[in-house]
Amino acid sequence: MRAVRIGTGGGLDRLETTDLPDPGAPGPGQIRVRIHASSLNYHDYGVASAEGSRFAGRIPLSDGAGLVEAVGDGVTEFAPGDAVVSGFFPLWLDGPPTSGDFSTVPGDGVDGYAREFVVTPASWFTRAPRGYSHAEAATLTTAGLTAWRALVVDGGLKAGDSVLVLGTGGVSIFALQIAKAMGATVVATSSSDAKLERVRSLGADHLINYRTTPEWGEAVLRWTGGRGVDHVVEVGGPGTLPQSIAAVRNGGHISLIGVLTGRGGAVPTAAMMVKQVRLQGLIVGSRRHQQDFVRALEATGLRPVIDRSFRLEALAEAFRHEESGRHFGKICVDV
Repeated sequence: MRAVRIGTGGGLDRLETTDLPDPGAPGPGQIRVRIHASSLNYHDYGVASAEGSRFAGRIPLSDGAGLVEAVGDGVTEFAPGDAVVSGFFPLWLDGPPTSGDFSTVPGDGVDGYAREFVVTPASWFTRAPRGYSHAEAATLTTAGLTAWRALVVDGGLKAGDSVLVLGTGGVSIFALQIAKAMGATVVATSSSDAKLERVRSLGADHLINYRTTPEWGEAVLRWTGGRGVDHVVEVGGPGTLPQSIAAVRNGGHISLIGVLTGRGGAVPTAAMMVKQVRLQGLIVGSRRHQQDFVRALEATGLRPVIDRSFRLEALAEAFRHEESGRHFGKICVDV
């Protein structure tokens, strides 16, 4: 079967398309899935671009969507022909978080979905939303579920709430769509006026160019009449967190889900304390969260925004497109 591996020394220039043995038939409790699509995330880029030997030989990509080809003894949830999508934490099925690292995450601690076939425990996948293409389904594993958990599972989003999303990457666009589908108002930021016009077409209620308005936290406060927003989907990290704290209401909720501006830095703890802000770090979600998300997508008719798709053999090119920041929504891979 075709697959892409990270070569010796790591880095995008050492991604290698190769032929690997077919994984064979599923055993008890397992399913065999023909992978048709994946999508890229910042985490995948971090793995694939890392220099050194840490990920040498690893098959990248955490997201995988395709069709069940066969089921092993004891599997009743799936049947051949079912459209399925992978989970990010294969062993976190339900309840509170069970993992504090990436040791079990496909494409990081174990081989991922940049390959044609996998045989895994049935619990590593859920059903895909009815009517979704494989590329659309592949966007749910990481970006979609992260936005769902941030706003709905942890944030308790309800109609009439206000949400601030930063930028126009996969998580932020999903958060915008989820918020609008559930009756919330949305403030969106970007450094590109052209991209801001695109988020307007998706329903964003207020737009801020953070290059021309660097104190965008104050701009959000003014737009909300001094109250601040109920929820912030914070993908930037230390470089944007002070503005997010300025933008959120007293007692509001900030979901810290990204480190695009760095892994550490000063945090205005006094401002957080005075505003009694709830700052919560999170990484994706459980299998149960994903099943609930799939039901919500089917109920609302929400469809993901796909920037473009690349062939599996052009995976390095896909990552460079992600690296450029030119994309709007999700970048997909056709396996």
